[in-house]
Amino acid sequence: MTGTVPPSAYTMRPRPHTIPAGTHLWRVHRAGRPAEQFNPISVDPHFGGNRFDGTSYDPYSYQYQAADPATALAETLLRSLEFDAEAGMRLVPYAAVRGKSLSVLRARADLDVVSLITEEDLAAVCQDSWLLESEGDRYAKTRRWASEIRAQAPKAMGLVWQSRRHRPRLASVLFADRCGIDPLVPVPGPGIADMGSPEGVAEVNRLLAPLRAAVLPPLPVPGQQV
Repeated sequence: MTGTVPPSAYTMRPRPHTIPAGTHLWRVHRAGRPAEQFNPISVDPHFGGNRFDGTSYDPYSYQYQAADPATALAETLLRSLEFDAEAGMRLVPYAAVRGKSLSVLRARADLDVVSLITEEDLAAVCQDSWLLESEGDRYAKTRRWASEIRAQAPKAMGLVWQSRRHRPRLASVLFADRCGIDPLVPVPGPGIADMGSPEGVAEVNRLLAPLRAAVLPPLPVPGQQV
């Protein structure tokens, strides 16, 4: 299985990719928190967390984005979600959108990141699709790999790859310690301020419909009239 050798054993040749200034990047985040805010919480090196989060061994703040709204939703809501046999769709629990917003940000300057988009890009960091396909308890290893890429590409501001839930669209993560001050600014207008509202759920479902996914309606409150 790929990922059985420590990444520090390899000499990598990371391939660059530039996200141009002015690019719009979409993300799902907690409502009430600034859309441009990076996550400062370092996760446990071995348990929990996501694919390329900062850890206590490499405690960088991070933020995940996507190239378009549907990809941002898919990356957040469709993780390990199987198709329901009866509905023929992926049914997203309402709790997954309650208290969340979908926002768009604009890059204030060029963002120079490491590309993991093609097989050649992955080979350049001595990896293959395992790095992007693994989930669950294997995130401990993918985080360790991201840390080694950071070490061997000390000017890289983040990583970009092909979304496994909305190919061939792109997803990315940025490292706050490499991006300078306020690398992203909110774009007013587009987005969904309250994904859990009836209007928000309807818009989320419109965006997810081509992926045969939909948010389940909220459960009725006991005693509430329907």
